[in-house]
Amino acid sequence: MMRRWLNFVAVKWKWFTALTLFLITFLSLTPLPHLPAIPGSDKTHHLIAYALLVFPAALALASKIKWLVLVFIIWSGVIELIQPYINRYGEWQDLFANILGLLIGMLLG
Repeated sequence: MMRRWLNFVAVKWKWFTALTLFLITFLSLTPLPHLPAIPGSDKTHHLIAYALLVFPAALALASKIKWLVLVFIIWSGVIELIQPYINRYGEWQDLFANILGLLIGMLLG
């Protein structure tokens, strides 16, 4: 069962990755009057989101995943730089959590 699911994710990795990237970007750049009350730490949410972002691609592109991870690190940094201009908080700690999540997702894939 697990192997079939992993094969499905590896085949459809572009869709999973695009959808996850869209959701991360949308949620990160949507102005909020206050942060929603979601259980867990904000940094944990960043780590999980970015691990989920890279995991499907890591399953499918083991040899080229380092380049995609670099693109996602840059994307994440740009989001953090934009956030202060749209009533959000850009934080270096968020960027570090994102990078750690990318590395974990890459290793798990």
